[in-house]
Amino acid sequence: MSMDDELAKNQRFLRETEQAIRITNNEVIHKQVPPITQERMLSFAVAVAKLRAEYIDMAFKFADARHPTGAAGAAEINELELTRKRFEEARDAFIALQRAIELGYMAVA
Repeated sequence: MSMDDELAKNQRFLRETEQAIRITNNEVIHKQVPPITQERMLSFAVAVAKLRAEYIDMAFKFADARHPTGAAGAAEINELELTRKRFEEARDAFIALQRAIELGYMAVA
């Protein structure tokens, strides 16, 4: 088999596998998640924006305040960390949603 034939075979394999992955994701996701509307997508974006604002606001308050040491200071750090994690998880979920739509894994209404 020539190099060109081998390359064509590999590319065909990748295309077919990509299509099978798209179909599988589409079927699995649609069993659990209804089609996405623009209203629902924007609602999700607003929720992420609110979490982002909460995190940034808390970070500024943390930076501007005089922080106690010991347990009180640790509690402030823990609260800031929790706020960051909530924002990052929501942001990552939104990015995953966008990617799923781009790849054809999800239907949009």
